[in-house]
Amino acid sequence: TTVGFNSYRLRTTSTMHVATGVEARPTGKEYPLATTQDHFAIDEIGLQITEWRVGGLVREGTLEEYHETPDFAAHRVHEIDADDLWDEPEFRDYANAWGMSVDLNKCIGCNACMVACQAENNVPIVGKEQVAIGREMHWIRIDRYFVGDIAQFDDPNPESPQVANQMMTCQQCETAPCEQVCPVAATTHSEEGLNDMAYNRCVGTRYCANNCPYKVRRFNYFHNTGYIEKPENQLLQLVMNPEVTVRSRGVMEKCTYCVQRIAAARTDVRITGQPIVDGTVQTACQQACSTRAIEFGDLNDKESRVSKAHADKRAYALLSELKTKPRMRYLARVRNPHPRLSPPVHHGHGGHGPSEEHATEGGDASHAMSRPPVLYDLDTSEI
Repeated sequence: TTVGFNSYRLRTTSTMHVATGVEARPTGKEYPLATTQDHFAIDEIGLQITEWRVGGLVREGTLEEYHETPDFAAHRVHEIDADDLWDEPEFRDYANAWGMSVDLNKCIGCNACMVACQAENNVPIVGKEQVAIGREMHWIRIDRYFVGDIAQFDDPNPESPQVANQMMTCQQCETAPCEQVCPVAATTHSEEGLNDMAYNRCVGTRYCANNCPYKVRRFNYFHNTGYIEKPENQLLQLVMNPEVTVRSRGVMEKCTYCVQRIAAARTDVRITGQPIVDGTVQTACQQACSTRAIEFGDLNDKESRVSKAHADKRAYALLSELKTKPRMRYLARVRNPHPRLSPPVHHGHGGHGPSEEHATEGGDASHAMSRPPVLYDLDTSEI
């Protein structure tokens, strides 16, 4: 089937839920999996650059390293003191500065955030075949990285590689590269510093997607709203969130930090005259996260949970060396494995290629964090 496998063959009237005596054996056949993590790397050089940067994308250390240097994550990438590539917004005195944080210690890669985002923001499901050719529409993806011996990356049966999950969505950059290249100003800064999209102005050049270093912008290849516009399908319109625009073909879209929920909170402020209390505005992904890995709130409120997360010594900005100044912060993962069961793997800061002298700084040259072949790089979000 298009959405899984038929399990009714394993069910009988006497064993509706549990089947015993089942024998599994390999068939020698292959089954393709739809993965999104390697999309938008248009050539081999793009893949190599990502591999070199992995130590800076997903930053982690041992408990011993954390006790010795609590801000170890900040030193994993060499930042050059240089001018910004992009123009600063004309106004910076935001009444509310909305921001987000993701704790890599808590993220388990369950994809609940992605599903919640799709339901909240009317994100179309395009199906596995379209995802496989790079036409996915979901605004959130879960990137997976693995740690182990480099010598085992070509081994089809690696010995217990460690995994790190990273939720990836629009970083809401202060100096957003996407805004600089849009010829019709369809993506601009809002009065609260968010990177907004004006769908009726977008002409679908896709310059913004090309210029986004995080690759989190999506293009509508198909008329995804066509089926609900038919008279016989009017009832289907009730499944859509009326607070969110249903986008059409040829339009770019991305995460909005659930701006419709922010707008609802502003309306309550005008009615009640009370300020927005921390925790009042929750994004759909934050609300669905079972481990509380995601925090969202006003960065101008220094007592808010998201402000405290940004001030945490484990916090780091993704691709900060590009001077995009994202509103998103990730909290580095701290591992504390039992030394007899799983020796800690030390890896480099990712600022250089694997053949250069600093590639494995802080650890043994035989170990490094890297992105292995697709065999290990499974993204089951659209399988």
